[in-house]
Amino acid sequence: MEFTHFDSQGNAWMVDVSGKKETEREAVAKGSIFLSRPCFEMVRQGSMKKGDVLAVAQVAGIMGAKKTSELIPLCHLIHLTKLAVEFELKEETCEIQAVCTAKTTGQTGVEMEALTGVNVALLTIYDMCKAVDKEMEIGGIYLERKTGGKSGEFINSRK
Repeated sequence: MEFTHFDSQGNAWMVDVSGKKETEREAVAKGSIFLSRPCFEMVRQGSMKKGDVLAVAQVAGIMGAKKTSELIPLCHLIHLTKLAVEFELKEETCEIQAVCTAKTTGQTGVEMEALTGVNVALLTIYDMCKAVDKEMEIGGIYLERKTGGKSGEFINSRK
């Protein structure tokens, strides 16, 4: 397998996708943050001093995904047709799972946008909660699935 972001001399470059067919593409990424029980309850009840943690993190995740090409040097600027960030609160583990869905019709995929959206959403939760819980842990970030493009459908078999 070849790495596509290097030329024959080993120099980094942005892949030329001009010859690729435009297709509808979608990617879903997930990740989690684990909080202390008191912090988890404050987020769930909406009683954190900084405001509605999940509402702010949702907007932050969407905004972050839109800036992916500015953050990751060799990513293409993509015309996104859908971005959504949702949260699942798992009371038994004091876990908040973020799910980011990105969609486009274009010549390259949106995996990086979905992954960036999840990361920014989780970092925003951390930022808004750090005064209450400095031991939060972010992890388990992965691409759950993607569709479209030459490689077609991918479903993460490890999850």
